[in-house]
Amino acid sequence: MDKDLKNKTLGELEQLVIDLGQKKYQAKYIFSFIHALNAPDISQITPLAKDFRKQLTDNGFYISKLNTVETFNDPDGTVKYLFELPDRCRIETVLLSDDQRKTLCVSTQVGCVMNCVFCATGKLKFRRNLTAAEIVDQVNTVQSKDSKISNVVFMGMGEPMENYDSVIKAVRILNHPQGKNIGIRHLTVSTCGIIPGILKLAQEDIHPRLAISLNAPTNVLRSKLMPINKKYPLEKLLKAVSTYQNTTELRVTFEYILIDGLNDTVLYAQMLARLLRGHKCNINLIEYNPPRVTSDQRRATVFAASDRTAMKRFAAVLENAGIETTIRLKKGQQINAACGQLGADLLNI
Repeated sequence: MDKDLKNKTLGELEQLVIDLGQKKYQAKYIFSFIHALNAPDISQITPLAKDFRKQLTDNGFYISKLNTVETFNDPDGTVKYLFELPDRCRIETVLLSDDQRKTLCVSTQVGCVMNCVFCATGKLKFRRNLTAAEIVDQVNTVQSKDSKISNVVFMGMGEPMENYDSVIKAVRILNHPQGKNIGIRHLTVSTCGIIPGILKLAQEDIHPRLAISLNAPTNVLRSKLMPINKKYPLEKLLKAVSTYQNTTELRVTFEYILIDGLNDTVLYAQMLARLLRGHKCNINLIEYNPPRVTSDQRRATVFAASDRTAMKRFAAVLENAGIETTIRLKKGQQINAACGQLGADLLNI
């Protein structure tokens, strides 16, 4: 039996409390003290009777806590957190600030098996999935050190749909009014295109925003950039997106990393517009961010970021086709915290 109280939804805590012979309402105290007040220990859940707190401890229940190893600050205001897990695995989390909005990019796995060629995380050995508690605690820990988190994006290390159950549990915990109470439209789950996960999400009673990493409008190019495309090619992926949208009636975000001379031409923009015709969507064009490495790492990249003129030209084609398009410029690049850079600092560890 899982003994980590942070890893449980309110419903699971209610059942636990009842099984221990206590009143169901006491579960709300446990849940809110952990997720709204960030209580580090059962002894600090003071609305519970001392005897009940002792009962929980004696039965082996506990509240897990991430260990903050180091924080890195970029001149643009981005902050990266390096966390260590109980088994000494390490993950990274990024806080992005934009005026009053604080967006936290959380990790869902230690390493990643997707092996997208433009992503540093894919070069790390995959070790394991994170628990819901380890995902949620990235938010709890950062918020305790900074101001209130307004948005959470599951776009850090790992493929969220490959850790589906923990990710959805984390979404439920973060969204719950007794906890962080982060609005469901302020929670975004990103995927490289895991079709079973997309179809499963469509059937849930809770729907965070869905973002899909696309990066190419043809199977040939996408398969070179993202090996997962060989298993889930574009035609099958977009069919799954249609099913998702027909079921949920929600907009989908497509993410497209622009790489100089590879996928950033006007022709590719036109092909992308045709590919997405009929889908209720918006597109985020992301500036490619090569990992910053030390000279002794000797990991030269064959890619370069598209220049701003090419990015604007690509966006204009999409906008003229009636697709809402946003250019996302690099943030956190100096500390390996930009999109595609997470894990670069761990490659030698």
